Amino acid sequence: MAVKSAHSPVATEVGPADSVTVTSVHFLDGRAPLTDNRLREPRSIGLEWTHDASLPREPLWAPAAFTMPKPVPARPLLLVVDDEIPVLKVIERLAAKIGYDVITCASGTEALKALMRKPADLAMVDLRMPDVNGLDLLRQIRSSVPSCEVMLMTGYAAVDSAVEAIKLGAREYMTKPFDIDRLRQVLIDIRTELERRANVIALEGEVARQLEFCGMLGRSPAMQEVFSLIQRLAPHAKVVLLTGETGTGKELAARAFHQVGPRRTRPFVTINCSAVVDTLFESELFGHVRGAFTGAVDSKPGVFEAAQGGVLFLDEVGELPFAVQAKLLRAIEFGEVQRVGSLQAKRVDVSVIAATNRDLRAEVAAGGFRGDLFYRLNVVEVPLPPLRDRREDIAYLTAAFMRECAERIRKPLTGLTPSAERVLFNARWDGNVRELKNVIERACMLADGTLISERELAGAFPPDVVPGAAGAGRSRIVDSATTRGGDMPPPLQEIERDHIVDVLRRVNGNRMAAARLLGISRRALYRRLERHHIDDEPARMPVRRTL
Repeated sequence: MAVKSAHSPVATEVGPADSVTVTSVHFLDGRAPLTDNRLREPRSIGLEWTHDASLPREPLWAPAAFTMPKPVPARPLLLVVDDEIPVLKVIERLAAKIGYDVITCASGTEALKALMRKPADLAMVDLRMPDVNGLDLLRQIRSSVPSCEVMLMTGYAAVDSAVEAIKLGAREYMTKPFDIDRLRQVLIDIRTELERRANVIALEGEVARQLEFCGMLGRSPAMQEVFSLIQRLAPHAKVVLLTGETGTGKELAARAFHQVGPRRTRPFVTINCSAVVDTLFESELFGHVRGAFTGAVDSKPGVFEAAQGGVLFLDEVGELPFAVQAKLLRAIEFGEVQRVGSLQAKRVDVSVIAATNRDLRAEVAAGGFRGDLFYRLNVVEVPLPPLRDRREDIAYLTAAFMRECAERIRKPLTGLTPSAERVLFNARWDGNVRELKNVIERACMLADGTLISERELAGAFPPDVVPGAAGAGRSRIVDSATTRGGDMPPPLQEIERDHIVDVLRRVNGNRMAAARLLGISRRALYRRLERHHIDDEPARMPVRRTL
């Protein structure tokens, strides 16, 4: 066997046919020679193979054996803001050993510029600095980079500042001089949580791929039932009626019937009945002959003839004029169409899938739709659930839409912040999956970092949609903390843990109800339960009071 290269190698030697050993490949363009490399996939270096007739024609490499290396996870970025240089150095050394990339800034102005250049995952901010107050900087960070966790540190601890920090969303409130062991543990916990969040996001994307069925996604029982119906009915049903609100995916369901059914290799033709002028319905559906009406300079087949042997999708069939419905009924019932201006009927073999967001039974009762056509279309009805009835699918749909959009606009987006997840989970979704896709696409274009926050989502909803339950919950905790007094504020983790346990007690351990009361998603609640080591019977646990 001889080996030639697209980059003009001078000399090659090839070993046995079961594997290829290139002992020397020299390139004329000056690149370093390839020596003693066992190639599993020759195309990776641009080699072209010419076969020797004396050797067998088995493949020389196995695609299954070639695996892409796993991406190395990025180190979380820590921004440290303090006007004391020794403090910056201590934290930088400690955080670097734990696994952070560290940026240090000696002023709040410098920190904001650094955040604009590269959003951080965690910021440690001194409470008192010459140019800006730490609480003001905390507000600006939460506003400009909502995905960034913030820890306040100070040598002048006070309950008032701790309360205000908690209200503004601080993750921790640490006093100087530092307890190094506690600081190390806090940094490790936050890094672990960031890694876990990244893993969950990656897992959701992978699950979304596995849950895909002919372009549709759904893990909820309602969507699994839809998928099951399509698989069972597609080989046999010749007339199908898809019902559901706008944006629920009726056209995707129609295409799934086509892909799973026996006509998958034949045409799939779509006509939107709401977009056709009333006077042209017959021509669009059944075609016309030359001279049938003014402007008919040539004969034209209709969509029934175009879909011969395949599938015709009648979208928004409820918009059909009453006069056309009788001819459509005959075409479906007898498989015959008659072009406008022609006396000759043509036989067609077409499967018909109709879709509507109207209540056709009510239309029949009101006289706006023919009852005989409705009953002919309603041989098999497949209702598609609205997104508000399958909220457990929002995370997977979001992951799929984000991956698609991020690849198209070439942004390194990986997921959403917990607050953004709450916004999506609690939204009304009148436009269903179509609305969700548009919201995610808009947010992807606006996002600056790797995570989409509620800031990018806010413009897509009315002001009252963004929930404020989380802030109200924090205010209740803070108010109760202030009534207890004390010179030193408690750790924020203990306050959060006590509140979660208290809410779980009130709902008798029902985690779904607890998540709703806390204003967070169930998945976010599970992360907090794991972080605080809260077991499965919170109602029996004593609440720790440290204030």
